[in-house]
Amino acid sequence: MSTDLNSPFRTKSVEQSIRDTEEPEHALRKSLSAWDLTVFGVGVIIGTGIFVLTGIAARNNAGPATALAFVAAGIVCALAALCYAEFASTVPVAGSAYTFAYASIGELPAWIIGWDLVLEFALGTAVVAVGWSGYVRHLLETNLGWELPTALAGPDAGGTFDLLAFLLILALTAVLVIGTKLSARITAIVVAIKVTVVLLVIIAGLFFIKADNYSPFIPPAQPQEAGGGIHAPLVQLLFGYAPTNFGVMGIFTAASLIFFAFIGFDVVATAAEETKNPQRDMPRGILGSLIVCTVLYVAVTLVVTGMQKYSEMSPTAPLAEAFKSVNQPFFAGAISLGASVGLITVCMILLLGQTRVFFAMSRDGLLPRVFSVTHPKYRTPYRATILLGLIIAVVAGFTSLEKLAELVNIGTLFAFVIVALGVIILRRTRPDLHRAFRTPWVPFVPIVSIAASLWLMLNLPAETWIRFGIWMVIGVVVYFLYGRAHSRLGRGEVGPRTDR
Repeated sequence: MSTDLNSPFRTKSVEQSIRDTEEPEHALRKSLSAWDLTVFGVGVIIGTGIFVLTGIAARNNAGPATALAFVAAGIVCALAALCYAEFASTVPVAGSAYTFAYASIGELPAWIIGWDLVLEFALGTAVVAVGWSGYVRHLLETNLGWELPTALAGPDAGGTFDLLAFLLILALTAVLVIGTKLSARITAIVVAIKVTVVLLVIIAGLFFIKADNYSPFIPPAQPQEAGGGIHAPLVQLLFGYAPTNFGVMGIFTAASLIFFAFIGFDVVATAAEETKNPQRDMPRGILGSLIVCTVLYVAVTLVVTGMQKYSEMSPTAPLAEAFKSVNQPFFAGAISLGASVGLITVCMILLLGQTRVFFAMSRDGLLPRVFSVTHPKYRTPYRATILLGLIIAVVAGFTSLEKLAELVNIGTLFAFVIVALGVIILRRTRPDLHRAFRTPWVPFVPIVSIAASLWLMLNLPAETWIRFGIWMVIGVVVYFLYGRAHSRLGRGEVGPRTDR
C-alpha cells in the first residue's frame, strides 16, 4: 500500500472512486432496489449447481450428508458475504472485489483480482450457456422430435458450432445494453419459475420419501480414487492428506465440489453503483439471496436423497431422475423445463457482473477508456457489453469448456480471500469511513473467511492451480505493458489516498 504514484501498490481513495461515478459520460443509471438485488442473487445462484451437482456429490462423496455439505459451503460463502456487504455499502462503485482491492490493498492487487474476475465471469457465462443449450436440445428432441443438425450442436455433442449457446448470449447482450432495470424484470419472471420448480421438488417429493434411503446418513469413509500428479488435489501433494469419499471428511470433499452451486452472490456487489440506496440495499441483497438459496438447497437435497438411494442417483439430472424413479414423469418433465429456463438468468447475471468489472477497470485507465463510456440513453456500459458479449458468444459456440470450468471455483475463492483481507486493512487505515454495514468481529470473521476459502482451494486439483497461475501471469504482464502506464491514478488524473 502506497501513496507513491510510481508504486504498483498505489491506492485510490474511496472518495475519489465515488466521485468517478458522477462523471456524465461514465455514470451508470441508479435503478435497482434491495428486491432487485435479491432477485439477481437468487437468479444466478440457483442454476447448474442444484440441478446437476447434487447427484454427483451424493453419489460419489457424501451420500445423504450432502445436505451438510451445502451447509458447509454456505457457511464459507456467508463469511465472505459479510465482508462483501461491508465493502459494497461503504464503496458503492461498480467493480466489486476489484474496486474494494483498489481502495485498500493497491493497484496491482486490484488489477490481479479484476483480471481474475473477468476470467471467472466470462468462463462461467460460457459454461452455463453450453449447459443451457444441452437442456434445450434434449427438450426439443424429447417433446417435439426436432433435432438440431449435428454441425450446429456444439463440440460437446460431436458438432462444430453451438448455435443455441451463441444466440442466447447475443440476446442477453442486447438486453443488458438496454438496461439493468429491464434485466431485473426479466430475471424476476425467470426466478419465479425457478423457485416454483424448486418448491415443487420439495413439496411433491415429500410424499415419496423412504426412511431407508437415509441409512446410513453419513456413509463409511472410503479412500478417494483421485488421479496422481497434477490431477491430485493440491492438499494431497503439499501435506500428504488424501481427501476421502463419504465419512465426515467426505462432507468437506463434497463441499469443495458443490461450492459451484453458490457462485453468484458476489455478482450482486458488481451492481452497487446502479443501486438506488446501496448503503441499505446491498447488504440486504447479498445476504438475503444467500440465505434463501442455502435453505432451498438443503431442503432439496434432503428430499431427493430421501426419494432415491444416493448410490443410484443420476450424475447428470438428479432431480428429474429422482421423480422418474418413483414413476412421476410429469414432475420430471417440469423440472427439466424449469432448469432450462432458469439457466438463462444465470448467464445474464454473470455477463452483467463481467461487464461491470471490465467497465470499472476501463474507467480507471487500466483498460482502454473507450470501454467506460456509457450509452447516452440507457446509461449502460454498452461498448464493453457488446465487446464481451461477442467474445463470449464465440467462445461458447466453438469451445468445449468442461475442463476449464474448475477455474470458476478457484477464481471466486481467490476473490473471497482478497475481499476479506481488504476489510481488515481498510478498517485499520480508514477508521473514519462511514460504514452502513459493518462485518461483525473484525478481524476474526475475515480471517476465518480467508482460512475457509483457502481450504476449499486446496481441495481443487493441482492442474487447476497451474491453469489459474498461467492466467494470472498473463495478467501481470498485461498490467506492466499497458495498465500501469495508462492508469489515471498513476498519471495524476485522480487523487491518491492521502489518509496514511
